[in-house]
Amino acid sequence: MSAGEAGATPGLALRNISCVFGDYTAVESSTIVVQEGEFVSVVGPTGCGKSTLLNVAAGLLEPTTGHVEVFGARLNGLNRQAGYLFQADALMPWRTARSNVMAGLEFRGVPKGEAGNLADRWLARVGLTGHGDKYPHQLSGGMRKRTAMAQTLILDPKILLMDEPFSALDIQTRHLMENELLELWNADRKSVVFITHDLEEAISLSDRVIVLSAGPATRPIGEFKIDLPRPRDVAEIRLTQHFLELHNEIWKTMREEVLKAYANARLQ
Repeated sequence: MSAGEAGATPGLALRNISCVFGDYTAVESSTIVVQEGEFVSVVGPTGCGKSTLLNVAAGLLEPTTGHVEVFGARLNGLNRQAGYLFQADALMPWRTARSNVMAGLEFRGVPKGEAGNLADRWLARVGLTGHGDKYPHQLSGGMRKRTAMAQTLILDPKILLMDEPFSALDIQTRHLMENELLELWNADRKSVVFITHDLEEAISLSDRVIVLSAGPATRPIGEFKIDLPRPRDVAEIRLTQHFLELHNEIWKTMREEVLKAYANARLQ
């Protein structure tokens, strides 16, 4: 039994998931379990199926075999307990930052005044007080990402699914956003599945890191507990000896898979 399967009913469980598209097997017999309040990162080579698994967890993709459980209940259709933060901005360009943040509440039928008040609070929580009337094209990359986080978190999802949300940001902004994410997460400890190519990012943020094999037929091949103290500053924690030890340990598992993926790409 893995570390993620021990204890109470998990927040999210992908059980024996396989995804086959025609004659191509993207994911094969993969089980990933995330405890309630746990921050789990999934790393692996490019094209190994990380986003496929995240789409299965969101209920956007039905697996060929296996099933998903959300707080112990089998998932049918969309995972309405989850919020999804995409790699690319999903903001509506014709809406202001404030209007984007309150959109989900409006779609749920929350009165406009109440939705606006909550949006103002969330803009403040992500450091965007005074920027609510700006449109996405008037915001920096980091500010757009803060808006997207507020847009997702205002709906109070119990699970956060995050697909390389900070990959397009410069390194300084990325560190700021990672720290802000940890601060927001620490306030109510949602279950998080965080997809990233960046092993340093995965270790800095997570309670546990899962390594996937190179595709096709990807599957988990390693699981590592990240026993670094919290709260963390993601830039400072990377300078510690234990961080370097964890990085070396996980990279030993990941390196061969990255080389396999690179070799496969050259043959195509």
